[in-house]
Amino acid sequence: MPVRTGPLTVDSTTIALGLAQIRIGASAANITRRYPVLAASASIGALANTIFRSNVEYFNLESGFPMLRDAVFPLREASQLECGFKEMTPANFALAKGLDYTLYTSAHVGVIPLGAISAPTVLRMEAIYTYPDATNTMNIIFPRMQATAAIEMDFAPEEPAAVAVILESVRADSGISGGNDTWDDEPLGRIIWDDGTGGGFTTTTTTSSSSTTTTTAPP
Repeated sequence: MPVRTGPLTVDSTTIALGLAQIRIGASAANITRRYPVLAASASIGALANTIFRSNVEYFNLESGFPMLRDAVFPLREASQLECGFKEMTPANFALAKGLDYTLYTSAHVGVIPLGAISAPTVLRMEAIYTYPDATNTMNIIFPRMQATAAIEMDFAPEEPAAVAVILESVRADSGISGGNDTWDDEPLGRIIWDDGTGGGFTTTTTTSSSSTTTTTAPP
């Protein structure tokens, strides 16, 4: 048997195949919740792709000749999730344009105004990615986010059209209106891995005197 070299697989259960399910819901009503709370019914439906981006910009202080880097200062951080939705409903189009998607309850009835520019609605986004083993998950939570998109719908004879939308995380800490001190240490949200047993989603307390175990859901 030949000796295998190079970057060999350490754990095949960590290989990410497939797309995440995107769930959208109210931000204000769930602002204190640090774990996934939106039901599968909150999904925006079938997707063409899902791309998570977390960008950090730094300032490099350099001096001398030849110049060498003396210090690095973080300038800004941004997190966003880009997806292309396949289901062309009024609610999804409203979401892409930053409108109140909850006003559209029918998949085939609704009017989307064009030229009526306004600030995007603030919502909550949860991206639930399930690994191929159907047990382990990775959960991306934006407690406050705004959707932006330059809508382009390309109809094709044999491929479904997909409209790209960018879900941009915005501050959720107590220093901004609509935020909460729950997010002071992670103002743009968080990513949670769960092995199917709760992965920190529940807290177990055992009382030795009565030999009872109480399990409670975290905030």
